[in-house]
Amino acid sequence: MLDLQFIRDNPDVVRRAIQQKGSEDVSVVSSILDADEKHRAAVTELQDVRQRANEESKRIGQLMRDGDKDGAEAAKAESGSLKKRAQDLEEITRETEAILGILQLVVPNIPHLSVPIGRTPEENKIVFTHGELTEFEFEPLPHWELLGKHELADFDRGSKVAGAGFPFYVGKGARLQRALVNFFLDVAVEDGGYTEMQTPLVVNAASATGTGQLPDKEDMMYEVPRDGLYLIPTAEVPATNFLRDEIIPESDLPLKYCAYTPCFRREAGSYGKDVRGLNRIHQFDKVELVHFVHPDESYEALESLREDAESLLKMLELPYRRLLMCTGDMGFTQSKKYDLEVWSAGQKRWLEVSSISNYESFQARRMKIRYRPEDGNKPRILHTVNGSGLAVPRVVAAILENNQNADTSISIPDVLRPYTGFDSIG
Repeated sequence: MLDLQFIRDNPDVVRRAIQQKGSEDVSVVSSILDADEKHRAAVTELQDVRQRANEESKRIGQLMRDGDKDGAEAAKAESGSLKKRAQDLEEITRETEAILGILQLVVPNIPHLSVPIGRTPEENKIVFTHGELTEFEFEPLPHWELLGKHELADFDRGSKVAGAGFPFYVGKGARLQRALVNFFLDVAVEDGGYTEMQTPLVVNAASATGTGQLPDKEDMMYEVPRDGLYLIPTAEVPATNFLRDEIIPESDLPLKYCAYTPCFRREAGSYGKDVRGLNRIHQFDKVELVHFVHPDESYEALESLREDAESLLKMLELPYRRLLMCTGDMGFTQSKKYDLEVWSAGQKRWLEVSSISNYESFQARRMKIRYRPEDGNKPRILHTVNGSGLAVPRVVAAILENNQNADTSISIPDVLRPYTGFDSIG
């Protein structure tokens, strides 16, 4: 959520950001300014009316002491009228404040100046590529054929038990999943200095609103209406809300957390080749990295978190590339966002395995997460940065496809072997 004072001072900047994020309807800015003007006018008048009401109350006592009953009765009438007006103004301030809160929630974050202007994925900028694309002397298989051949996952039984997009992982497939999660967590804690946490797998509406899933991504979330809860689409939601409504000493910053969770996404409207195998499923495992940082250090933190995520792909020896997302493809809440895509040798395409974002104060303002400056000044909104470190299914797909052999066996990357307990599959 943007600061209301920023919207007042920079309405054209906000309108331009809305357009850059893909919408031509900028009327919300005028609606906010109108509601804000009404709110401030009501607050100003309310203060004046309360002061006059207090003065009339004092006059009543003095008039009574002076024996001026007529004057006292007139003052009582005026006091009653002022109190009634104060009640009306209080209602107006509550209504306009509520309207402002709703309107501010639908205004997107302001893109950083380094973000390319664009509307489509084709306008994202490839800023870095690592590793050579895997070449074979045979026609490589896509991961879903390898999964089936080696009985590593069962999509049909998953569909029977839960529905499409909820696979079973079996045998070495399950162990490979677990190995990757443990590997990602160990690197984050031991090398990256993150504090590991285990989060709830459901959140309430306030938490989903705090990180920007609501009101924006309702159609992508699984809901438990009876209890007013949502299954988490990413550990970002509970992990970032961990500090909601809190004030952190500046000396404690930065705070860095990592969390493994299953993630649940409806992926409404997904179809075609993009959903084959593990490309796009409804339940998947992911390790999330979250930073709470001083506002002056969030872009440095963004690059640090990006390096943490990229180091995992380097250790797994997977070819990958880094994309700087354009304004229209970066998301509602982000000020700057990178995507990491790994090469899928069997499909001959790139698969996203991590999104790394700086939200500046956008999330923290919604959640009222502040820090107390060491100089004694009043608390300020901090900045949040987070990213996947990493999402497991497409990493599994890339490992299988890039490390397959002519006999369809699969070699396990060296760094994973202590975690899997086996060197190969098949």
